[in-house]
Amino acid sequence: MCGRSAVLSELNGSIDSRVMFVGEAPGRKGADRTRVPFSGDQSGANFDRFLKSIELGREEIFITSAAICNPRAESGANRKPTRQELVNCSDFFRRTFAIVNPRVVVTLGSVALEALKSVHYHELKLKDDAARVHQWNGRLLVPIYHPSPQVLASHRREAQQLSDYQVVAQALMSDKL
Repeated sequence: MCGRSAVLSELNGSIDSRVMFVGEAPGRKGADRTRVPFSGDQSGANFDRFLKSIELGREEIFITSAAICNPRAESGANRKPTRQELVNCSDFFRRTFAIVNPRVVVTLGSVALEALKSVHYHELKLKDDAARVHQWNGRLLVPIYHPSPQVLASHRREAQQLSDYQVVAQALMSDKL
C-alpha cells in the first residue's frame, strides 16, 4: 500500500449512517496521519465547521475517499489521485458503498464526483451541478466543493460553502419524508 495508511476503518463513521461524504483521498497532514477522514488539518477543521453549521455531528455520518491512501508528489506534498489509483481503489469504494448503503451521498470535489461513476454512472459536473440535489442510483446526491483552504481561497468562498451545506441539510430533511 505504498507505505501509507489505508484510511478505511471504524474511524470513518457508522455503517448505519443515512449520509455518506466522499472525498478524493486522505491528506498527508490529516487522515493519513490520524486515520480519521477530514481531521488533523485545515480541510478537516473547515469540514467540521461546515458540518456544525447544519447541526450534523460526525457520529451521524460516514466519510470515505475515492482513493483510500494518500497520493503524494515526489516532493512529499499531496496530489490528486491518478486515474489508475482511483481504478485500484474502486473495488474498495464500491464495497464500502454497498455496506453503508447511504440514502444521501455528498461528494466533496470533482474527483469524488467522478469516482461515483464506478458505483453507478452519472453525467454530473461539479461546476454545473454543485449544491443541487440530484436523484442518483435510487438516492439523493449532492455534489459540493472540497473544504480545502485552496478551494476556499480560489473557487468557493466560505459563505458559498456554508450555503452548500444548507442544501445538504435540505437533502437530509427530504430523505426523512
